[in-house]
Amino acid sequence: MRKIILAAVVLTTAFAGLARAEDTHDCGNVPKDKWMSEDALKEKAKGMGYDVRKIKVEGGCYEVYAIDSKGAKVETLFNPQTGEAVGNEAGE
Repeated sequence: MRKIILAAVVLTTAFAGLARAEDTHDCGNVPKDKWMSEDALKEKAKGMGYDVRKIKVEGGCYEVYAIDSKGAKVETLFNPQTGEAVGNEAGE
């Protein structure tokens, strides 16, 4: 029972953070020529423990689909100029 409650709290917190990140993520209005390359972003994500599967552009941010160090699917939004993670969603 304790594990179920803990899992519910963790998921609620994760989804609340995701909703906040999706509502407020701001990657700025950076011209494409100022964006870091996808290869550079892939290396940065790799340094964070991600096994990158796909990178796409979403709302002015890079969206990285990856497997984290625990084997979970994740979708992380990155600022395209700084490479800073600005949002994260746990995969299914």
